[in-house]
Amino acid sequence: MLDLKEIISGKKRLVGLDIGSSSLKLAEVISSSKGHQLNRFVEVPLPQGVIIDGILADAGALSLKIKDIFKLAKCGRKGIVTCLAGNSVIIKKVTLEQMDETELRELIKDEAGKYLPFDNMEDVNYDFQILGENNYNPNQMDIVIVAAKKEIVNSFLEAATAAGQNVDIMDVAPFVLETLYEANYEFDNEEIVVIINIGASTTGINVVKGGTSVFTRDFAIAGNTITESLKEKYQITFEEAEKLKIEGNPDASPEENLDLKNSILDLAQPLCMEIERSIDYFRSTYGAEDIKLVLLAGGSAKIPNLAKHLSGMLNVKTEIIDPFLKINYNKRNIDAKNLDNIKPVAATAIGLGLREIGDK
Repeated sequence: MLDLKEIISGKKRLVGLDIGSSSLKLAEVISSSKGHQLNRFVEVPLPQGVIIDGILADAGALSLKIKDIFKLAKCGRKGIVTCLAGNSVIIKKVTLEQMDETELRELIKDEAGKYLPFDNMEDVNYDFQILGENNYNPNQMDIVIVAAKKEIVNSFLEAATAAGQNVDIMDVAPFVLETLYEANYEFDNEEIVVIINIGASTTGINVVKGGTSVFTRDFAIAGNTITESLKEKYQITFEEAEKLKIEGNPDASPEENLDLKNSILDLAQPLCMEIERSIDYFRSTYGAEDIKLVLLAGGSAKIPNLAKHLSGMLNVKTEIIDPFLKINYNKRNIDAKNLDNIKPVAATAIGLGLREIGDK
């Protein structure tokens, strides 16, 4: 994962800050010998147009919202762990001859242009992680290279600094939920799980085998696609459509709400079909290995019956990710009655909050 800053000395508490295109989510995770506990979780809406396809378009507006969320959370100056997503980051899996990490770093520095679509690597932040020995050739190893343009990275760093905070770790969105999965779920080295994050503007897919990512893909059909379709169909505002998408119509009869839920699933079909195509591609490319489970995260994962619908399409058990299987929560700060509601929304922020300086 992409660590842009490293703190050499001193213990520092970090908070996860999920910067999405529709909202900011802050999660403070306290870790001790007894395990992990979510101490605080706060979400604030972000105006449309501040983040577009993972690119920061309005730094001033983001800085103000970062100030707001830290004030609401009653969380003083902390180190921030956040992540890049969508078109702002490139993730490339490559296979190279076996070598030590020092040699590999020099090779990537000299030849990164062969693997990454950038004209000038001086303008790029990049890092890598060794995944292990290649399955088909023991003399080779698989690695994942992660890269982003410095101007994109710096825009987020500067917005946080202007808000009086510092970004200490910049992670990469597909790997954040992998961290959360590892902290909560039991798995063996051969188990394959698909983690799907349905955000407002981007859907991210990460296929994990034995706790290690083997396939990632992002596409721009996501929650807002469904909300816009509802807005047009019922001639309502975007905010009304967003609420209708998840909560239904409180004034409608049970029969009318059932029809509404089915209509929303119809509008979600382009998203579901793109997920199905991505998983079919993985199956055809990686030997059609069995998938044990599909986990859904993100606000639109809460669409009624979406998990059940996808399960039928994919022929794989599909459910909403649960950040609280092994992570406790502070009952004074977090309402137990709201726990199910925040599970998919808070998942990325909690995954970020689990990161520590110096880990991979």
